[in-house]
Amino acid sequence: MMASPTSLTVSVALCTHNGADYLREQLLSILNQTVPAGEIVVSDDASTDDTIAVLEETLAEWAAGGRTVPTVTVLRNEPALGVTANFEQALSACTGDILMLSDQDDVWQPDKLGVIVAAFEAQPGVDLVFSDARMVDAQGAPLGPLLFETLGLSRRERELLAGRRAFDALLRRNVVTGATAALRRGLVQRSAPFPAAWVHDEWLAIVAAAQNDILMLDRPLIDYRQHGRNQIGATSLTATGALARLRTPRAARNARLLARAQALAERMPEFSPPPGAERVRLVQQKLAHERRRSSYPAARLRRIGPVWRAWRAGGYDRFGLGLQDVVRDLLQPE
Repeated sequence: MMASPTSLTVSVALCTHNGADYLREQLLSILNQTVPAGEIVVSDDASTDDTIAVLEETLAEWAAGGRTVPTVTVLRNEPALGVTANFEQALSACTGDILMLSDQDDVWQPDKLGVIVAAFEAQPGVDLVFSDARMVDAQGAPLGPLLFETLGLSRRERELLAGRRAFDALLRRNVVTGATAALRRGLVQRSAPFPAAWVHDEWLAIVAAAQNDILMLDRPLIDYRQHGRNQIGATSLTATGALARLRTPRAARNARLLARAQALAERMPEFSPPPGAERVRLVQQKLAHERRRSSYPAARLRRIGPVWRAWRAGGYDRFGLGLQDVVRDLLQPE
């Protein structure tokens, strides 16, 4: 791998799937970092467009300009693995100390890598770092609010994250967007295999928070492109979005949340270093909460009693979005 001003070597895990439209801009933003990456691992998930050609042409043009090209490994999947397995494959193939997750359609700020690596160097106990992002449209024009605002990151969540209580925050919901995240390579080894019930960034974040710590950088380090074909995009928690969710059937979401809690409870005893007893207890309580939610009756009126009891017991505030989830469980159709 090429030399770097930092003592930590850096790899970029770049996953692609039919990304020809935006890949060149993202790749150039990675190559143009003030602190360069030494390695890029591209894992392509059965693209049928010119993704690989765009990759090769961009790298060739960069090298033709007399600039150093990092070590590049290209993995090709046939058939497609899906987003989570594709990222697990890319991350597992990286050899750097610090691994930067990269989508195919964003644009990095020139100092992103330097800022994140400096954060890892300053805090050895941190396993994962994530940041805010500027929301942009397909043409790269700002959409207005930043990512944390779009996600409705609350004051309480910010306090938990700042106070080294990220595990408590993540038991309520995921707030880590993979496109902004970086992690130590050892975290990948401790997290594998990634459970099917979890998205890769959510799983890496909860494992990191269970064992060590994660760090939130309250500044935008990427342009996070929203173009209607994102494999995973940002979910807005605006009033309009909340009203739309009240009309969405609840069974599939609650089954997914239960499956995630079950997978986490099953894997917790395998984590090394082992989480503390308090965190193991919290996961068991989270699992019990999600089991109750999944067992509510189909008839809305019959849900009132069990939902009220779960709310009074504190489950909705500790393991979900509080009143918002109470309303959803009362009003959503089955």
